[in-house]
Amino acid sequence: MPQLDFSVFPSQLFWLVVCFFAMLFIMSRFIIPKTAEMINLRKAKIDGDLEKAAEIKRRVEQTLEKYNQALQEANERAAVTLQKTRDELNETILRRQTELSARLAAEIETGEKKIDAARDKAMQKVEDASADLAIEVLQKLGFVGINSKDAAVTLKKLKKD
Repeated sequence: MPQLDFSVFPSQLFWLVVCFFAMLFIMSRFIIPKTAEMINLRKAKIDGDLEKAAEIKRRVEQTLEKYNQALQEANERAAVTLQKTRDELNETILRRQTELSARLAAEIETGEKKIDAARDKAMQKVEDASADLAIEVLQKLGFVGINSKDAAVTLKKLKKD
């Protein structure tokens, strides 16, 4: 086998070293710098994207904080408005109930006066009818000369007793 022939070892070692250093030179001058440049560009782009993401996250958090604060303020204003409206409604209800109570009391008083007047009128008619009936009964019993005034006075005295 020719690879194991010791006489060709020095020339093989020479070409090995020449090829190795040629490849090392080419790699160090052309390929490694481009690869390093690509890696650096990627890293810079990733760092930039991370910075943008952090900035966006910070703005989103600020916006979310402003939103929550605005929502809380709106809720507080709504609660105040709701309480104010509730108080106004309660006041209106109370005022209307008072007005209704006063109007009903006036109507009840008017109705009671009408009932009292109607009762007095009916009682007067009953008294008049009683007086007429008493006169007729007394006349049938044989008492003559009794007039309606005497009967009314007598009935009033009986009524008081």
